[in-house]
Amino acid sequence: MSNSSNFRSAIRQAQGQALIGPNVISNALPYLGGGLILTAVGIYGGLRVIQANPALFMPTFIGALVLQLILFFVARGVAEKGNNSTALPLLATYSLLTGYTLSGIVQVALGTQGVGVAGIGIAALGCGATFIVARQIGSNLSEQDGLAFGKTIQIGIIALLVVLVLQLLFSLFGVFTPTWLEIAISGLGVMLFAGAAVVDFFVLPRAYRDDQYLPAALSMYLTYINLFVFILRLLIAVNRE
Repeated sequence: MSNSSNFRSAIRQAQGQALIGPNVISNALPYLGGGLILTAVGIYGGLRVIQANPALFMPTFIGALVLQLILFFVARGVAEKGNNSTALPLLATYSLLTGYTLSGIVQVALGTQGVGVAGIGIAALGCGATFIVARQIGSNLSEQDGLAFGKTIQIGIIALLVVLVLQLLFSLFGVFTPTWLEIAISGLGVMLFAGAAVVDFFVLPRAYRDDQYLPAALSMYLTYINLFVFILRLLIAVNRE
């Protein structure tokens, strides 16, 4: 949900804007990379907790998830005001917590025959390949096409979030998604967040100045984390069929 909020905000800011931050993506890349490394550290920590004390993981997962959501809105607000020195440690903590909350699905992937470490590597490489292709496409979109494509992806992500919330509610009552539907949902998520990666390269230079690299890095970070999750979900669902 935080990704959708950030995405809508960036689209609104980009509407009717010429390039105001032609170098903002280049400036954001080191912070994006640092955030992803911290996320990997958080995943490793979560996996260690799962292996050493499984009963402790769920309460700490819930606490980390709540704190993660709070930190997202606080850190984004601080970063968009240009207070980078305060926003940076908040975003670093957010990245670590995100990794911890992702350790559950990574553990499932590791325990699924046909996925394992190789599948996690495929998901990570898929995100990297998407970045390369998305940068080429998104940087060359026309104003009209970029905004139209961005609106389409935005609507798709909102619809996907509604489906995920319904899926969660059904699971609370013991109604679980059939494998074919999980494959469809995961495949849709992969396509939408690959599209969101393209939109980032069109929107961010129009939404943020060069010195607003931290909110730009956060937007790209959310796109690639969600893409990674949906690729993993797809691999898990396909190998469980």
